[in-house]
Amino acid sequence: MTGSIWLPPGASSDTVPGVPKQRRSPSWAEPDPIDELAARLDEFVAAAVHPDEIAALLESDGMSDDQIRERYGVKNSFALAEELYDRVARRFPEPDGPAHDPWQIGLLGCLLRGVVFALPGFGYVLGAPLLAGHPESFGLPAGTLPLLSGALVGWTWNQGLAHRAYSWLGLGDKLAARHSLLVGAPLGALLGAAVALAVAGTAHPTAVIFAAGQSAYLGAATVLLVMGRERALLATLLPMTAGAVVAMVHPVPNAARLVLLLGSLLAVTTLALLEVRPSDSWLKGRGELRDQPQRARSQKTTMSPRRTASLPYALFGLSSGALVLYAALSDTLTGQPHSAVAAVALTLSMGPAEWLLYRFRSGSLTGIRNSRTPKAFWRTTALTLTLCLTAYLAALLTLTLLATTLWPHTPRSNAVSLTGLLLLGMVLWTGLLLQSFGAVLAAATTCCAAAAAQTLALLTHAAGPHWIALYVYGTTALVQVVLAGALLSRVTAHR
Repeated sequence: MTGSIWLPPGASSDTVPGVPKQRRSPSWAEPDPIDELAARLDEFVAAAVHPDEIAALLESDGMSDDQIRERYGVKNSFALAEELYDRVARRFPEPDGPAHDPWQIGLLGCLLRGVVFALPGFGYVLGAPLLAGHPESFGLPAGTLPLLSGALVGWTWNQGLAHRAYSWLGLGDKLAARHSLLVGAPLGALLGAAVALAVAGTAHPTAVIFAAGQSAYLGAATVLLVMGRERALLATLLPMTAGAVVAMVHPVPNAARLVLLLGSLLAVTTLALLEVRPSDSWLKGRGELRDQPQRARSQKTTMSPRRTASLPYALFGLSSGALVLYAALSDTLTGQPHSAVAAVALTLSMGPAEWLLYRFRSGSLTGIRNSRTPKAFWRTTALTLTLCLTAYLAALLTLTLLATTLWPHTPRSNAVSLTGLLLLGMVLWTGLLLQSFGAVLAAATTCCAAAAAQTLALLTHAAGPHWIALYVYGTTALVQVVLAGALLSRVTAHR
């Protein structure tokens, strides 16, 4: 075995001996049964992402380990699956027809919701003469503090209430969602009115009454929005909106203003009550408890959404509402004439913001289908996020300039205030983005920190209101963009 290679007589030492070729299988030999099986299962094996998928198919076909050892010469189904997986190249065929995209939504419906969010602001135009009085602290108009406190309570409560109702709807129990709205909306209205009364005392009884109506409207509107009745809500607001537009260009008697306000409020609350009114099947309760005895109905089940799960959403409503109010009052806090342009533009922009959130979800789903590596998916997600955020800021800028042009006696925004408004828009949109991906606690924490920092800076007069807003909104926007980038770069976050 260790001797030199034998050479034929007359061959030189440089001659390389011929290596005999391997013998081919004779023509009468049977083909490899594993190759035959691989050819028969080619499409399934090529699309498999793990040998266990192939093993499951083999076992479902009734192949036992004894049959596999006898016919294919391998130990068991898992060994045969690994052989098939190694012999067939990976191919992932695209599905027939267009891929299903659950995030497709019409732009018109989102714009309608933005308009519905903004139209109640005309109620303050109609009610302004009814709230006339001595200015309050910080140069705010009479009755502003009770209205703002009631609004903040309403936004906080109804944001959490809406989440709880949507949780019930997600579980398929519309009756429980209606019940939570029927109980929660009046409680929120009472709480908002009580807070407004505590802030105003007996100094502004008209403002307290107006704040109570405001709280009742917020609860009723939450009911209609959760139940998908945006068009009905819009119809109830149109007469009041038309009266406010007339009042902006022509004097309107106070009696007519009061009739328009009360009429819209009565219409909204009536529609909301009809939407959640008790029915014949009301006493049946939730789906999993309907056929159980009365004693068993009071027992808790794992299907019930936790009440504490709605708390971060309520905190997000409180903090984002505070940030929007600071932006709306920034001109007043600097001693300039009050302007509602910031609040109007931000409220109207919630329509495009919602649509762009859906567009991002749709784009990220396309990125998952088309990307082959984690880095390629990260690039696609980052590009989609940049495009959607840029589109929202462009829409907010357009709405701001349009509102400045159309709103009477409105001074033009300077570069600092306009930049702060765009940064606030970035904070709100990225906060909604984090919330839509389940990271509501992160969004609520950053927005609450921003609202607390802005409040503290304003109370201590650390800088001018516009500069404080610029610093706070810029820092918060940067933090939330980083959080969104870190979260959304993972494929598992897009489930």
